[in-house]
Amino acid sequence: MALVKPYGGIHPRIHPTVYLSENAVVIGDVEIGEDSSVWYGTVIRGDVHYIRIGKRTNIQDNCVVHVTRERYPTIIGDDVTVGHRVVLHGCVLKNRILVGMGAIVMDGVEVEDYVIIGAGALLTPGKKIPSGVLVAGLPAKIVRDLKPEEIKLIEESSRNYVAYKNSYLETHTQKQ
Repeated sequence: MALVKPYGGIHPRIHPTVYLSENAVVIGDVEIGEDSSVWYGTVIRGDVHYIRIGKRTNIQDNCVVHVTRERYPTIIGDDVTVGHRVVLHGCVLKNRILVGMGAIVMDGVEVEDYVIIGAGALLTPGKKIPSGVLVAGLPAKIVRDLKPEEIKLIEESSRNYVAYKNSYLETHTQKQ
């Protein structure tokens, strides 16, 4: 069972359709929306500011989602795919975004809708990413506009993870 606990008297608010893996950790002022999923080894720590995660968003294995005290909450919109081992810290990711494995998104970064952040990218503090682009590199830079098939990939990834989490919830319920 996932570790879900309050901090400073504030309890996480997790929609009943959310899948939390057995070793996920969710602490403090965190809200997770309908049909989202939090996978193995992920830590979401809303202790010194708040974290909001939208609908149909998946936070994959070994991610860290944190905040910056009194300055930057972390806000993740709807239909966002956060790949394995990503760090999101005090940033805003709007809707329909794919964050590649191992990316780091730092304080004050704002990413608009329909963006792909390449695997291993480093988005440095305060960076603003417009809608419809691929960003990659160390530090991350806009590489090009997204292709139509990449936009479909973002949407498909979100749908796939809703199906995966439903399968895991179904399997877990059957075992009890």
